Amino acid sequence: MKPLRKSAKLANVLYDVRGPIVDAAKQMEDEGQKIIKLNIGNMAPFGFDAPEEVQQDMIRNLPNSAGYSDSKGIFAARKAVMHYTQQLGIAGVTLEDIYLGNGASELIVMATNALLDEGDELLVPSPDYPLWTAATSLSGGRPVHYECREENGWMPDLSDMRAKIGPRTRGIVVINPNNPTGALYSTELLKGIVQIAREHSLVLLVDEVYDKVLYEDAVFTSMASLSTDVLTLTFNSLSKAYRSCGYRAGWMVVSGPKADARDYIEGLNMLANLKLGSNVPGQWAIQTALGGYQSINDLVKEGGRLRRQRDLAYELITAIPGVTCVKPKAALYMFPRLDPEIYPIEDDRQFFMEVLRATRVMLVQGSGFNYPDNQHFRIVFLPHEDDLREAIGRLAGFLAQYRQRHAKA
Repeated sequence: MKPLRKSAKLANVLYDVRGPIVDAAKQMEDEGQKIIKLNIGNMAPFGFDAPEEVQQDMIRNLPNSAGYSDSKGIFAARKAVMHYTQQLGIAGVTLEDIYLGNGASELIVMATNALLDEGDELLVPSPDYPLWTAATSLSGGRPVHYECREENGWMPDLSDMRAKIGPRTRGIVVINPNNPTGALYSTELLKGIVQIAREHSLVLLVDEVYDKVLYEDAVFTSMASLSTDVLTLTFNSLSKAYRSCGYRAGWMVVSGPKADARDYIEGLNMLANLKLGSNVPGQWAIQTALGGYQSINDLVKEGGRLRRQRDLAYELITAIPGVTCVKPKAALYMFPRLDPEIYPIEDDRQFFMEVLRATRVMLVQGSGFNYPDNQHFRIVFLPHEDDLREAIGRLAGFLAQYRQRHAKA
């Protein structure tokens, strides 16, 4: 048999959150080494359990979960999402505008597949959550990255966004609250993006998975609440605010001028029918989660576990010489920078592979988030405080040796 090669569509697919460094870490674990994993926002391994009432609701409904659901999802869950959109101030959403999926990720792929023809372009932030760039490429489109400015708290640069719109541009991806930077966008900034989409007849694809993971006095605005004349697809899930990554329960809401998007919505319905429906036990968790006690508020408030761990990680990482970081206002991540004068790095993936082998701490390099330098990396601050101290202490020791070697060179 001739060698079988992967599809050329995978050429621009990058997911180093679970890439070569993770493979190396698994091999080290197989050899008996203990790895501290700061690479992925998987909450359960760090003791962040799903609310008990959510677990119980899934258990009670298991006897009703053996068959396929409606291709868009079960009625109770979609109705709960509809009520949630009303709380967010999103106008005109009906049950038919709501699609449930196996996490937001499945719905993101579905939405881009229905939207993009070969050669179409989608504006995607840089740094990004790499699924968006991958989904665009797999759909035959071309991801065009607009800049988010570190010196401006990782806010999108609207002038750069405007400059990158071309005749094949179909939409703008917005990730707010942001992964990987932890930034939270103001209402005024979001209105500016809406205006750009309005002027150029673009679709907004808005990832709001971290909408409840907010610190201090941060206030979240759902982008779809800011217009009724711009088609907006809003993605969310139970994974983070309800610590239910493995339940694979997400939703997509279509709002705005739906009559003008009838053909596109028909495409979404075709793809929803094609997948038959999403994980039914996870769907049963949605109504209880959205309507029940919001325990995420206890985790992010003053003294809450996520708040303490964010503060500790920020304090420790910025205490390392030559390391700076914008303090995150939301989400589970921060995106520090290594001063290139102190840490000259030619290949950031290789650099953080060295970090892993020397320290047994797993991080993801900035280029894994489609950011065009070798100086950034993402930290997940989910481990307990003692583990965070240990992990960042090991990283600090590695960087001290690196500085010493560079000074001698």
